[in-house]
Amino acid sequence: MKNKSILILGAGELGMPVIRNIAKKSKSYHNVTVTVLLRETTINSEDPDKKRNVTEIRELGVELLAGDLSASSAELIDIFRNYDAVVSCTGYGTGAGGFQLKLANAVLDAGVKRYFPWQFGVDFEEIGRGSAQDLFDEQLDVRELLRSQSATRWVIISTGMFTSYLFEPFFGILDLENKSINAIGGWDTAVTLTTPDDIGRLTAEIFFTEPQIENEIVYIAGDTITYGDLADIAESLSGQKYERTLSDMGEITDDLKNDPTNFVKKYRSIFGAGKGVSWPLENTFNGKNGIPTTSAKQWAKDNIDWKSYNKY
Repeated sequence: MKNKSILILGAGELGMPVIRNIAKKSKSYHNVTVTVLLRETTINSEDPDKKRNVTEIRELGVELLAGDLSASSAELIDIFRNYDAVVSCTGYGTGAGGFQLKLANAVLDAGVKRYFPWQFGVDFEEIGRGSAQDLFDEQLDVRELLRSQSATRWVIISTGMFTSYLFEPFFGILDLENKSINAIGGWDTAVTLTTPDDIGRLTAEIFFTEPQIENEIVYIAGDTITYGDLADIAESLSGQKYERTLSDMGEITDDLKNDPTNFVKKYRSIFGAGKGVSWPLENTFNGKNGIPTTSAKQWAKDNIDWKSYNKY
């Protein structure tokens, strides 16, 4: 094992599964340490969810390091230089403004041997620059920076959308109460979905794979389905008929033009267009290695109380 000191940034929806799985996997190797960087206010927080996460991290034998990613680049370099590998689970919470690029530069300047940047999502290169979601351009900047050097090895993990998001009311596709499905783009438009738990498990597998994976984009997937498949899943699990409506790209584009800063509408435009948001399961790391993952139907069966919605 070349990367004996591992620093994980963040402990949120994705960070916790990554921490759990890397911590457990690291125990199979001699003298590998795992550290999580969190704000001091988070480490000492009385918020029940944060307290629970901090307690779990400690019980996993993971070290906690107080620090703030909004600190100066010089401060971040001083932190990062103490670790062989950095895995970023920061998410988009900070929005646009160069945050991801700042982290990547600090990692390189610190001489970190291996970096897993926050790129857990769609195929930014296939989508290209100037897309509806302006955050994606910075992800491409990070990729260009990493490819421009050879001292730090990097791994990008493409996951598609978090599975749960497709079932969330805010995304405007599945309406459980009114038993309706609004496809975006087209009924045959496909999207790749992966649960955070599967992402955490597969990230650990990818991290510890020998020979070491480096300077590569690795695709994973829990499932790849169309919006038509989603309607079939909802009807199958609920035993109810769902009304099916379609918002084509003309409607989606006009909707975004009328509300150009709306974060969700930017994503609806991306996932409606269908470019760079799906890939076949058999072509993924887990597919090629026979690693089972959670399908969209299985996730929906386990996490949605379909009977309660049948009362409406």
